[in-house]
Amino acid sequence: MNPTSSSPRKFLESLFTAAVNAANPIECVKHNLPAPPRGRTIVIGAGKAAASMARGLEDCWEGPLEGLVITRYGYGLKTRRIEIAEAAHPVPDQAGVDATQRILQMVSRLTADDLVICLISGGGSALLTAPLEGISLEEKRELNRALLASGASITEMNCVRRHLSRVKGGRLAAACHPARVSTLMISDIPSDAPVDIASGPTVGDASTCQDALKILNRHEIALPKSIRLALESGAGESIKPNDERLRYNTLQMIAAPSLSLLAAARLAEEQGIHAYVLGDRWEGEAREVARAMAGIAWQARSQESPFQKPCVLLSGGETTVTVRGNGHGGRNVEFLLALAHALDQEKNIYALAGDTDGVDGQEEVAGAFIAPDTLPRAWHQHMQALDYLDNNDAHTFFEKLGDQLITGPTRTNVNDFRAVLVL
Repeated sequence: MNPTSSSPRKFLESLFTAAVNAANPIECVKHNLPAPPRGRTIVIGAGKAAASMARGLEDCWEGPLEGLVITRYGYGLKTRRIEIAEAAHPVPDQAGVDATQRILQMVSRLTADDLVICLISGGGSALLTAPLEGISLEEKRELNRALLASGASITEMNCVRRHLSRVKGGRLAAACHPARVSTLMISDIPSDAPVDIASGPTVGDASTCQDALKILNRHEIALPKSIRLALESGAGESIKPNDERLRYNTLQMIAAPSLSLLAAARLAEEQGIHAYVLGDRWEGEAREVARAMAGIAWQARSQESPFQKPCVLLSGGETTVTVRGNGHGGRNVEFLLALAHALDQEKNIYALAGDTDGVDGQEEVAGAFIAPDTLPRAWHQHMQALDYLDNNDAHTFFEKLGDQLITGPTRTNVNDFRAVLVL
């Protein structure tokens, strides 16, 4: 029997699980370890997958090991030799500042015989926090909130972050010099660009303070004097790719969105559903992406060309939401609510979207699920999809319908996962 005939929702949830499992940090780390050094081995890093990566490293590393990594509150794990600190995400807090300062102290007196293994994953931009001198944590917090609400892309946001930090944009690697730095990365960025993953703390950065200032001006974000001065004066300039301190460092991308989409596609094909991977670089306003995806789903439903039914359309990337309301939302649920509105009860089309880290926006909810009866069930509860979209309140909408996707901490992060099922 077709596995989707009894429960399209369970089928789509199984694909989401397959995508998350493909980015299991513990397994990914084991296959990408650097050679042991003659001196000490120090482990540092940050991100939503940092604790899992640290445990994976501990499980298979022979020899002495010490260090500290920072992860999101609730994402910690028990470890034996590597300390796990927890801090706030997506808006940084003092716990992140304190832990980052300890990391800087830990790597301040290393030698050329020492090895630093840096474990980096999505979320590290907020968790690894060390404001430039003269910039307060509260100023960085306010700027972070403004960027998140502005509709700026993740690439734009991280360009700004790299130029207002003492650790991002290659500065952390420079602080480790003369020790060799081996960075293991899990990508949550549509392009897998290392400089944008956690704002590239161990990667040379070709962008400039002026680039960051142009982004802030384009999105009309008001700046305190300290931040404007840091950018206009060049005091926030990042470490460039040809810097001698980065010369002998290495980087391995151990998990990425594309690999997770392929894992989901394989599972679908095994169950007799044609799978089409539409790419992992979808960006733009969530509701605009939803309208485009609705058009593709209609094509698959009515024409069967170039898609053959039954099929699932898989995509990744990181959309944006320009916040105009005061509701509880996130880019995945905003996408889904806009998709439900655009499809307008189209028969036999279902969809799931979620963040692979288990958190969509600032809510402890990964995403949600829609079906042809989503809008009628909402109307029965006197809810109009457009009202909730206007208020950026999609989490509330799906909570009332009982259609949220709640996973708890997945302890990994390879960006958003979207699956549209056409029967």
